[in-house]
Amino acid sequence: MTDAAIPVTQSAVEKFTEQYLRSLGCNINKEGNRWTVVTQNEIDSELLTESVTLVCGDNADEEATEELHPESSFFQALLSEASERTPTGKVTLETDDAAIQIPEWLQESDIEVRSAEFTPYYDRTALVVLLRASVETVSEYQTDLLRAVAIDTRSEEFLPMLEESFLQIASPNNDFETNESMDMPAADVRSLLDTAHDQVVDRIQGTIDEIHQEASRAADAEVEEFRQMQQQRIRELEEQLSNLSARIDDLNEQIGSSDEDERVEALKKRKELKTEYKDLNDELDNLRQRRDQGFPERQREIRARHALNVRVQPLTITEIEYERGEIEFELASKGSDHTITIGYGSGVGVTELVQCVSCGDSFSEKKYLDTIVDGLRCKDCTVDRGE
Repeated sequence: MTDAAIPVTQSAVEKFTEQYLRSLGCNINKEGNRWTVVTQNEIDSELLTESVTLVCGDNADEEATEELHPESSFFQALLSEASERTPTGKVTLETDDAAIQIPEWLQESDIEVRSAEFTPYYDRTALVVLLRASVETVSEYQTDLLRAVAIDTRSEEFLPMLEESFLQIASPNNDFETNESMDMPAADVRSLLDTAHDQVVDRIQGTIDEIHQEASRAADAEVEEFRQMQQQRIRELEEQLSNLSARIDDLNEQIGSSDEDERVEALKKRKELKTEYKDLNDELDNLRQRRDQGFPERQREIRARHALNVRVQPLTITEIEYERGEIEFELASKGSDHTITIGYGSGVGVTELVQCVSCGDSFSEKKYLDTIVDGLRCKDCTVDRGE
């Protein structure tokens, strides 16, 4: 499945930021990687209450400047504010707005597509949700992902090709605006938002697992480092207790063979050493007990700091009207012609599966069309027939 992601590159961040700030009426003076943003009176922004200096990249060297890069707090706040201004909208995707999308099983094939003609029959509605997925630990920020999910409102079918189409027309390089209001009832939108949320979590599960493994390794290393430190402390205590025991034995001998004054001093010293011995021995017993239990409290503290927090937040919701119908592909190969007619949607692509006439399996990127002689056949079946 296509992972419809917005590449949050430095250039994309700078272009989006400049467009948004100018739309608010700000003046931007650029000197190298430094932008001086001058706000106008009564600007409608909680983020820009006064003029600010931005440094493109992560090398701001002054307290009065703000860093501007994909993970900077300024850009994240700017993105949230921009999405709150126009969180919803509606777009009508006409047939002429979207190029014909050739299915992957034809793109990978050597079969020539001489023509492709789409005939729309009816309109359908989809919801495209742009979501920000943050995967982080308590102790250290990890990653921020932007994902788009397109869902047909009637069938709740995911439309990955429509996600790609939407991201293309909504990219910073295009003058994209959603001036129409959504028609969908709020209750229907909420239901589809839950579906989009779960879909994004499924799609980024690999990233979540990688970060989780990295966090677990870091926690394990910290736990082991703490265990070794405590083991070193145990050895130190054992050595100190051994030395104290020897000194107490010496004092016992001294008490039995000394005069009265020396005996009184030795008794006093022995009492001090026994008190110290007891305190160190109690500490040693406690450490050994905690060690045998695996230092549970410390482990909980360490693993809590490395625990993952996955947050998925919808930024924008766009209702898209698109056309569904049939597309006719005229194919040619080695002197043979073949015409197929299958379901299709503007911006969505092919909506029906096409099967190999020999094995009955559906064509795909990995199982592509290989011949059109006496029907559509995949590569495997062409080899089996000796063609």
